[in-house]
Amino acid sequence: MSAPAYPAAPDRAKISRALLSVSDKTGLIEAATALSTLGVELVSTGGTRAAIAAAGLPVKDVSELTGFNEMMDGRVKTLHPVVHGGLLGVRDAPDHAKAMADHGIGGIDLLYVNLYPFEATVVEGGDFATCIENIDIGGPAMIRSAAKNHGYVCVCTAPQDMAEVIAALQADGSTGMDLRKTLAARAYARTAAYDAAISSWFAEQLGQMSPERKVISGTLAQTTRYGENPHQSAAFYTLSNPRIGVATAKQLQGKELSYNNLNDTDAAFELVAEFDPADGAAVAIIKHANPCGVAVAGDLKTAYLKALQCDPVSAFGGIVAVNRRLDLAAAEEIVKIFTEVVIAPEADDDAIALFASKKNLRLLVTGGLPDPKAKGDVFKSVAGGFLVQSRDDARLTAADLTVVTRRAPTEQEIKDMVFAFTVAKHVKSNAVIFAKDGHTAGIGAGQMNRKDSARIAALRAGEAAEMAGLPQSLAYNSACASDAFFPFADGLIQAIEAGATAVIQPGGSIRDDEVIAAADAAGIAMVFTGVRVFRH
Repeated sequence: MSAPAYPAAPDRAKISRALLSVSDKTGLIEAATALSTLGVELVSTGGTRAAIAAAGLPVKDVSELTGFNEMMDGRVKTLHPVVHGGLLGVRDAPDHAKAMADHGIGGIDLLYVNLYPFEATVVEGGDFATCIENIDIGGPAMIRSAAKNHGYVCVCTAPQDMAEVIAALQADGSTGMDLRKTLAARAYARTAAYDAAISSWFAEQLGQMSPERKVISGTLAQTTRYGENPHQSAAFYTLSNPRIGVATAKQLQGKELSYNNLNDTDAAFELVAEFDPADGAAVAIIKHANPCGVAVAGDLKTAYLKALQCDPVSAFGGIVAVNRRLDLAAAEEIVKIFTEVVIAPEADDDAIALFASKKNLRLLVTGGLPDPKAKGDVFKSVAGGFLVQSRDDARLTAADLTVVTRRAPTEQEIKDMVFAFTVAKHVKSNAVIFAKDGHTAGIGAGQMNRKDSARIAALRAGEAAEMAGLPQSLAYNSACASDAFFPFADGLIQAIEAGATAVIQPGGSIRDDEVIAAADAAGIAMVFTGVRVFRH
């Protein structure tokens, strides 16, 4: 449909009448007072009108314009030609002006609407009927009408929008086209996000994991100086019901987080959350979204030192995540090397004070840990679209393991195998992990073949032992985890030669018998999980 030949809208537009209908009344009276002082006629609905009137301000009920009282439990009150004609009418188009005059429709120059709290109702666990009742109908309709007619109408959906409009009116009694376009763009983004939340919720209610249309909506949290590289632009958006982590974190100190900081910090916190703080203090050190050391111990200081021992070279300039309240003893160790970010559920005051002396170190507190068992979607962009998969919520216990070798693993080997496999879930594939006594001993990440990953993990374990002045590789008498099956015996043999005495892997290769035979020949224990944990 081509656009009619309307006269050009004015650059500057005055506001004579405003319609205010808000669910969240934060700042409402201040905004209404400012508009009234500027001589703007106020029209409102229901509770919004009552609040404005209670403040002693002159205000009309919308029914005085429409001639109809609200009905059907408030579902119908603004869905009326007088309201939408007042918002959509092109003031300088003769046909529109005539229609408005013939039907007694006055122009509405400013609309301020924030919507029924559907997203908050879902987060609070509202039942189906309650969530449905909190779907706003009239609000989005008015917002879209006002935004379409931004040549003449200002549309506001948040207090900051109103503040910008009032500032413009106080400056010269009118609003500029650029402001009105900006507000219209924000308004359409708001209704799009609202509809996205509703459609996503409805699909979940129906058990549709892959609905015909999938919409992702986020709210801008920050723009970053650049993306992965300086020539790339980037920003961070949060979801309406964000998972505990970087999206909910409060930054206590340090410069703004970069794109890479956010990505790596998220990886670190998701990994460390795998370990229940009631079972032990856990620390993960991350570099380029891969762990270079992970440990569980009785306290955070011990866990940090064990994690650091695994690869102290890579830990420089890394991200540290902990699963417990950060204490001073751990903080004193962390500050001994350059660290980009530390993220914790909480932090003691003396630890915060110590970090304050390190101006480049960012400290984030989240108020909790993400639930590793929680369901959710993970998105990845590809050319022309995006991939969606469920979050990897695989969780293994000793009961899930199938012993496939003649020798069964010891109790300690089982603990170390489960620990290593848990870490492997968070290492880029192909991943091979050595672990011993609750800490990683060597990590091989992101290689194109599994033998090389095993070789690199062994190399790291040997280098770490040498740096620590130990006589044997950290991989000696360790457990080894592989994120996917060993397609040949060579990768397994590499791990055995490095010192592994127990191996955990998914199994499922057509050469499993060959790999099991190699394990038996070496006298090691091996278990299958039946679960693969690729990470790309």
